[in-house]
Amino acid sequence: MEKKKVTNMEVKKKNRNRVFRYICRHETVSNPDISYELKISLPTATQITKELIEQGLVEEKGELDSTGGRRAKALSAAANAKLAAGLDITKNHITFALTNIRGELIKYERIYQPFMPEDTYYCKVNEKLEHFLEESEAGRDKILGVGISFPGIINLDRELITYSHVLGVEVVPLASVSRYFSYPCTFLNDANAGAYAEGFGGDKTEEFFYLSLSNTVGGAVFGKNELVQGKNFRCGEAGHMTIVVDGEKCYCGKKGCLDAYCSALRLSDAAGGKLEQFFSLLDQGQEQALKIWDFYTTYLAVAVNNIHMILDCDVILGGYVGSYMGVHLQDVWEKAAERNTFEEKSSYIRVCNYKVAAAALGAALKVMEGFISGV
Repeated sequence: MEKKKVTNMEVKKKNRNRVFRYICRHETVSNPDISYELKISLPTATQITKELIEQGLVEEKGELDSTGGRRAKALSAAANAKLAAGLDITKNHITFALTNIRGELIKYERIYQPFMPEDTYYCKVNEKLEHFLEESEAGRDKILGVGISFPGIINLDRELITYSHVLGVEVVPLASVSRYFSYPCTFLNDANAGAYAEGFGGDKTEEFFYLSLSNTVGGAVFGKNELVQGKNFRCGEAGHMTIVVDGEKCYCGKKGCLDAYCSALRLSDAAGGKLEQFFSLLDQGQEQALKIWDFYTTYLAVAVNNIHMILDCDVILGGYVGSYMGVHLQDVWEKAAERNTFEEKSSYIRVCNYKVAAAALGAALKVMEGFISGV
């Protein structure tokens, strides 16, 4: 008898979660919509939405147009009932982001703040975060927590930032960072955070590889609404995949890594340190920019094709370069297609949806998912 009771509770919780997620994915829905789409009885759908309204997570928005008979009540997620903050720490900057239940980017800000492995740095970050939230007029009681994105290997089992070449730190306990903040903290590698932003709230069957093309190259595997972490939390580290045997030297000390060929710095350094300027020159057909882009995309296409051959999934180009690539994606696709053993009817390569604050948003969304999964 006890076992049956627990099972019924689990079924009820699963249905409530499915209903809430369905409402969050749509502007307005009705109980009949929910009943039909999720294949649950109308009384069950009605009872669940009633509970969600009482919890302040769903609200009535009038009535939907009649399709014959009584007009159904329009239901919508109370999007700003809960909020999550995110911050992306890089070598020279911090990006703050604020998101809501729908996963919308409410506000973001990027500031210059060089990293230092010192108390004063984290105190300053917390101070800036509080100022950001104050300007956002976000009620502190609504803040679920802070997602923190780091450029390095984060071992969630050991609760350590095991290594970050970019920041020059290793074996940093997560607790030694989170103690500076007034909210519960969730940690993600920067590429994983970018991937999470792309995959949040999507189709459970969707699988993709997120290739982060910033000042360092990283990657992440995303499938079934979750990140694939790997045995040592290094899954997706495409930046250190060998592209050229004994090729150019990478910052890691090895030779021929993808990072040595496809870091955003290879492009921005050719335009006074400004990536936007490089793509402006490329759009103008400037000869040197075209030559550098041809070199860059040749090796990028090799990497993308290799990833696709192994994982058989879409590849999303993100990071700084992915944000600016736009129409120039075609150059990558054409070169990758030449190397593809199999005939592809459509491109499996696309650019990222989030052009700004992707890692900060993804870290915040990881916090939000923790809340949603418990509804």
